[in-house]
Amino acid sequence: QVQLVESGGGLVQAGGSLRLSCAASGSIFSINGMGWYRQAPGKQRELVASITSGGSANYADSVQGRFTISRDNGKNTVHLQMNSLKPEETAVYYCYATLKRNFGGWYDYWGQGTQVTVSS
Repeated sequence: QVQLVESGGGLVQAGGSLRLSCAASGSIFSINGMGWYRQAPGKQRELVASITSGGSANYADSVQGRFTISRDNGKNTVHLQMNSLKPEETAVYYCYATLKRNFGGWYDYWGQGTQVTVSS
């Protein structure tokens, strides 16, 4: 069994910062990509940022320069530092990991989501 557990969401004023964390645990053999998606009410889920096992990061244009993704391969964790937050970034943020368990192939696993609310 594999679990992804997120933490760090909450309420922040516009212009403020939050740091999200996600820890993967269970029968994990290897993790490839990790990252964050978000889904606002009435909108489709969108990719915010992703990072490879080698540390190459990719960002949505809307967060470039304000958000920073990082990971600790030894701890199977991924973090998202979010600065200069905007009210329109209020959403549920989901962590994902593309991983291989001790048996089987590569699959995407998801966390339960953490609410980020940015007040104006």
